[in-house]
Amino acid sequence: MKTIATLAATTVLALTVSIPAFAQDNLTGVSRLDDRIDDITEAAQDDLDRGEDDERFSPNGVVQGFRGSAALTASGASGNTDTGELSFAGRLSYGLGEWSHLIGFAGEYGEANGIKNEEEFFAIYEGSRYFTPQVYAFGTGRFEYDGFDTNERDAFIGGGLGYRIVNTRQMAWRVQAGPGIRYIADQAGNDETEGAGIASSRFYYGFNDVVSLTNDTDILSSSADTVVTNDFGVNFRMTDTLSTRVSYRTDYTSNPLPGLKSTDNTVGLSLVVGF
Repeated sequence: MKTIATLAATTVLALTVSIPAFAQDNLTGVSRLDDRIDDITEAAQDDLDRGEDDERFSPNGVVQGFRGSAALTASGASGNTDTGELSFAGRLSYGLGEWSHLIGFAGEYGEANGIKNEEEFFAIYEGSRYFTPQVYAFGTGRFEYDGFDTNERDAFIGGGLGYRIVNTRQMAWRVQAGPGIRYIADQAGNDETEGAGIASSRFYYGFNDVVSLTNDTDILSSSADTVVTNDFGVNFRMTDTLSTRVSYRTDYTSNPLPGLKSTDNTVGLSLVVGF
């Protein structure tokens, strides 16, 4: 089992605030630590916000109007090893009455000594239109490129119907499913286009103002393989300044690469403290 624990204590920033931001910051590692604290804190906060985002389970799935964010990072080093890295990501949501749209993208590129060692790009789109408070139609598209994976390109486009089984302040649960088309191309240039199906479930339950749980399940199936992901999490907001989320994610593929297991399990812990 892979275990991932993310611990972000925002109060640590106070240790560096009083230190002058002179050139020796890079030498002593203060600047590098500052950047790392920001990265870890933001990742933990994003995990908590997603688990506690009641808009994700609301009739629209996203807030009304436009909301978005984008990020870009780049770094390079020379000397014993010449390296360069570039990462970017962004998301945009738009809600208007019965319509909602969500777009997301991310990419990473890296080189070491002039040799490319990382090249990934991922983009998604999801839109929905509610006919009644319970019934809606959805359309979704996904594209993934990985220059170092067996399947270099993996894309899916499809749509279908969804149904909101429960929608109260305490509990929300919706399911959706439909047909689609999946496109796969490997490193050797072989490609295949085939029919596929997708099914998803989104469940939220709030025990009280402090504790809530979520469970997200997605199934994508075609003749090439069946991929299942399940993300279960429990959120604890103990005070206005102390929050934590414990999650257990399972990724399953029916046709893993030779020598690899079909299932990966990841335990996650996100803790944010501020005062």
